[in-house]
Amino acid sequence: MSAVLRDRAPSLLPLTVADLSRVLAVEQRAYPFPWTRGNFIDSLAAGHVAQMLVDGDTLLAYFVAMPGVAELHLLNLTVAPECQGQGHARLLLEVLRSCARDRACASIWLEVRSSNARAQSVYLVNGFERQGLRRGYYPAAAGQREDAVVMHLVVAGEAGGEPTGERDAAG
Repeated sequence: MSAVLRDRAPSLLPLTVADLSRVLAVEQRAYPFPWTRGNFIDSLAAGHVAQMLVDGDTLLAYFVAMPGVAELHLLNLTVAPECQGQGHARLLLEVLRSCARDRACASIWLEVRSSNARAQSVYLVNGFERQGLRRGYYPAAAGQREDAVVMHLVVAGEAGGEPTGERDAAG
């Protein structure tokens, strides 16, 4: 019997324009309607938070989040299809939480395709709650549109998070 021993843990690195060829290759394998190079370049130019998880030369996962007033909006979180189910999304969501706390953000918002049950499950297990639906938000096959489930995570008041004194609109 042989065992493969990992001599290092995956590394978290800033996502840069120089990484976009690798990112786009994963994006195209992961989605029928992937982000374009322009989407990533615009996000990086705008100063959005962008991190990637790598193991040597292998890109495992990445995310892009837009800072707002007291919140972060997760725009894209992708795990390479061949690397899914290994905890990479959970790790990146923890990094995202830390980014939110560091920026004194009270919450994180995101949209996810209504058909993407796997992603919704990951978000729910990691503390996000469904808040509503955006009708016709995403492009779909044959010129159709798909709804997005809007999800929200309260970060203020978590260990290390600063309370804002504001209440969530629902609460």
